[in-house]
Amino acid sequence: MNEPMPAMDLEEHQEELDKAIDELRGALNGPAAPSMSSMPMTDFGDGAAPNASVIMGILVDVQIVLGSAEVPVADLMSLQKGATIPLNRRIGEPVDVIVNGRKIARGEITVLESDPSRFGVRVTEIVSGQSV
Repeated sequence: MNEPMPAMDLEEHQEELDKAIDELRGALNGPAAPSMSSMPMTDFGDGAAPNASVIMGILVDVQIVLGSAEVPVADLMSLQKGATIPLNRRIGEPVDVIVNGRKIARGEITVLESDPSRFGVRVTEIVSGQSV
């Protein structure tokens, strides 16, 4: 069985983990932040070095926001099939790219070349650290 780490080792590891999390936040919040490949890997000893591919494999929730609308409850209650809800954006205006609740980019809707029955978003602007 694995023996528990001494308290000093746990504190050192926590400091290293906090530093890595801060660096990752910086990378997600702006283009000027260092890339993962330029970040030094910390040696935790005993072959337990963190693996960048594990971090890069973490799934995040990505949403594309076409627009929004404020609608009275009475109008929502009377919605029927075929009803149209007007959004606050016009055709051709950029859409927002939201990752885990934070707007990170804006882009334009495009048809996928590999599958014309699907669409995607072509990123046109990276936005720095705005909340939705």
